[in-house]
Amino acid sequence: MEKMKQRLAGQSAQFALFFAAVAVFGFSQSVVDSTLNNFLAEGFSISEFQRGLMELPREMPGFLVIFLSALLFFMGSRRLAAFANALMALGIILLGLFSTSFPVMLVWLFAFSSGQHLFLPLTSSIGMEFAAEGKAGSRLGQLSGSANLAAIVGGVTVFAGFNYFGFTFASSFLLAAAGFFAASVLIFLMTPDEPRPAKTRFLLRKEYGLFYWLNILYGTRKQLFITFAPWVLVTVFHQKTQVVATLLAAGGVIGIVFKPLLGRAIDRLGERFILMAEAVALIGVCLLYGFSRDAFGETIALYVTCACYVVDQLLMSVGMARATYLKKIALDPADVTQTLTMGVTIDHFFSIAIALISGWIWLSLGYQYVFLLGAVIALVNFFSASRVRTR
Repeated sequence: MEKMKQRLAGQSAQFALFFAAVAVFGFSQSVVDSTLNNFLAEGFSISEFQRGLMELPREMPGFLVIFLSALLFFMGSRRLAAFANALMALGIILLGLFSTSFPVMLVWLFAFSSGQHLFLPLTSSIGMEFAAEGKAGSRLGQLSGSANLAAIVGGVTVFAGFNYFGFTFASSFLLAAAGFFAASVLIFLMTPDEPRPAKTRFLLRKEYGLFYWLNILYGTRKQLFITFAPWVLVTVFHQKTQVVATLLAAGGVIGIVFKPLLGRAIDRLGERFILMAEAVALIGVCLLYGFSRDAFGETIALYVTCACYVVDQLLMSVGMARATYLKKIALDPADVTQTLTMGVTIDHFFSIAIALISGWIWLSLGYQYVFLLGAVIALVNFFSASRVRTR
């Protein structure tokens, strides 16, 4: 009994470190998300096609993540997560201080994005290590809630900083770097886990085929919103950094309640129901985001678009359901981390392509048709999610 108590106390301390690290990461990521699109628009005056083309170096690390994680296999998951945050800190410092030209900026963006894509699948896999049987969704909901609360602080900090304290893009990126570095230190303080051989990273099983397909659909729809949703606000509706930061903060405030509830809903209602509900909601969000300006006046369209931006932030959290679905169907618990990472690589192959195609669609037909494409992807996602079955 005494040994069990010590083990539980040790696990609680480990989870506390990881919980704090995810929160600090959420703060820094919010600062970057609030400023990056305005940094690009004001600093480099790029076109819509260039914005889509930029996703090649920004998302290429997502495609390469399976190879990077295999190359760094000797670190184990926790040390790799610490390294990823340190790489993000270095990348965003270089981006903020040494982007002397557009090509140079792309190099620093690639470095930052490499750390980001290494860390994201590890968040779910490490988080689920601390979950009781049947409670993986709730545990991921707690972690997502912590990042969410910190993201509010990040959004408010950017809003106040640019409005009242003379923030520049460089100073905001330095602030984000400090947070990423703090997250790296917190994870480094965790007890390291055993590394797995590099060859096990390249895991591709036919039994996980539906999981891979759901990741492809998620990656393509996610790419449309990450790339072009803030770009609509910045270039079509001419909104400033403060507005994007406010919307991120608003999504964060709602997410404090929404994300933990979503985690519990996954455990109680099942992944199939949640993934299908997400697809239905996303169809409406895409159509409103694309065509509200044609259907309503400019002012109402702006409010509708802002609301859709916030809703889509919340819908991103449904990624928890894909992670818990994988955990339930995994043939071996050790498959989870490797398959989550492989899922990122697979979805990024398609998300890079969709970014380039969407940049061309925007230029040729208008931004509305980019989001019409998103609605079609969401419809396919609905029927695909209906095939989800778990033990």
